[in-house]
Amino acid sequence: MLLLFTILVWRGMRAAITAPDTFASLIAVGIIGMIAVQVIINIGVVIGMFPVTGITLPLISTGGSSLTLMLTSIGILLNISRYSR
Repeated sequence: MLLLFTILVWRGMRAAITAPDTFASLIAVGIIGMIAVQVIINIGVVIGMFPVTGITLPLISTGGSSLTLMLTSIGILLNISRYSR
């Protein structure tokens, strides 16, 4: 799972770097940052480094609004990567 999230973050950063304009690049970095922070916090809670916060693991944990927001964000990221240079 960690490898898959690492690949997702790496591909998102690559899409942000090759984005056609500055706005799309900033949106892509924000989406990737949101995903990376959620993964780090959730994994930290699971291994006992952080106190329990209730943040879901993106695309894995079943939270209705969290999953909807994450799928929408990844759709925007895919659209940005589609029109990259």
